[in-house]
Amino acid sequence: MFPSSGLARQYSWELGLFQRLVDALVIVLLLWLVTIGYGVTPILHYKLAALISISSFLLFAEWHALYKSWRIDSLWHEARTIFVIWLLTCGILLAVIFLSKSAIQFSRVAVSLWGLGTPFMLVGVRVIIRYVIRHFRKKGFNTRSVAIVGGGRHAAKLIETITNSPWMGLRVEGVYDNAEATLSGLAGAGDVDALLAKVRAKQIDHLYLTYPMREEAKIRALLEQLADSTVAVSIVPDFFASDLLQSRWSSVGDIPLVNVFESPIYGMGLFVKRMEDVVLGSLILVLIAPVLLLIAVAVRVTSPGPVLFKQRRYGLNGQVIEVWKFRSMSVQEDGPDVPQATRNDPRVTPLGAFLRRNSLDELPQFFNVLQGTMSIVGPRPHAVAHNEAYRNRIHGYMLRHKVKPGITGWAQVNGWRGETDTCQKMEMRVRYDLEYINNWSLWFDLKIILLTLRCGIRGQGAY
Repeated sequence: MFPSSGLARQYSWELGLFQRLVDALVIVLLLWLVTIGYGVTPILHYKLAALISISSFLLFAEWHALYKSWRIDSLWHEARTIFVIWLLTCGILLAVIFLSKSAIQFSRVAVSLWGLGTPFMLVGVRVIIRYVIRHFRKKGFNTRSVAIVGGGRHAAKLIETITNSPWMGLRVEGVYDNAEATLSGLAGAGDVDALLAKVRAKQIDHLYLTYPMREEAKIRALLEQLADSTVAVSIVPDFFASDLLQSRWSSVGDIPLVNVFESPIYGMGLFVKRMEDVVLGSLILVLIAPVLLLIAVAVRVTSPGPVLFKQRRYGLNGQVIEVWKFRSMSVQEDGPDVPQATRNDPRVTPLGAFLRRNSLDELPQFFNVLQGTMSIVGPRPHAVAHNEAYRNRIHGYMLRHKVKPGITGWAQVNGWRGETDTCQKMEMRVRYDLEYINNWSLWFDLKIILLTLRCGIRGQGAY
């Protein structure tokens, strides 16, 4: 049996302090190397900049729980967190430099190299540390013994994840109170009394309870029996809605709550998402301004009617917004019955068919983005009439409105755009939309934007 204790485990708090010191050293050392290498004397202003950066970085790092245990967190997730924290740190530093009117004291090249290189250095150091720790964990050192109480798909998924991730340093000792425990191929499975004996003998470090929530009495009884031990206990909930939207814990006063139907984009995520829309939206509008002008003129001279078409659609939290498009039809329908565009639709103008096929009719929606009613990336907004038609036919349909609608989205780059002449097609679009919401991140947005630029969002069903 491998040892379940080790130097790293005994001194986990000291390791956290060590990592904080290493991060501070990386920030200072890289600034010093850049200034020396570029021939700049590190005057007082650079030292103050380093102090402000370290303080800001460590503050934001605590806010984002950067120094929590690496045992169950992925390097990719930690790297994303580091880049977000460093972006916020640079924002604070630039604000201080601007307000103090001291920009002239700094070398733009040196500061730019430092600003761009620091997050990569911070991630690189973590790669090395993780490699060393995970190497020893795979060898059996610094492991923790865990047991699973209960069964079901959550227990099976938990076992699979731990088994396929030896770098976590977790070793499943057994599954208890589960009639199908033998299917896992684990030794030591048995009843709860056998488990409690091992807990008292300190042979178990962590317990995961996977009982269905309807087994409240059984969960409460087991927790009471475990109250006189030092074992760590986690409950793996089986809420029926857990597959619909990302859940998170919160509280009202001292009452714990599980938010089930709530957008994962909250807090700092809202700020990051808005900055993404404002910065990229402004840049894109500047770049496509000539295209917008040419299309506007073409729409005006090829068919009678206004250049822009505004249609009511559902936005964030189901609020009705006006979405702007280049007019592509001879009609402007926005009533209780809005037929979707179909192949050879007589309402679509010749120019409109080209615009719709290449999604050029949606370019004015970048003004919606700057206005704040839409995002660059998000579920595509549907006409109000279409929402009312599908909300009672597709389970979880309205959950797509927990975030702002977007010009492009995960469903669109995967080919689910255009006419939804069957309920199954709309279900697939909703499935991709909910997958996007559940897994939202700045990097996911950038991936979707790059896929849109590379492949476009043309589709066979776009008429």
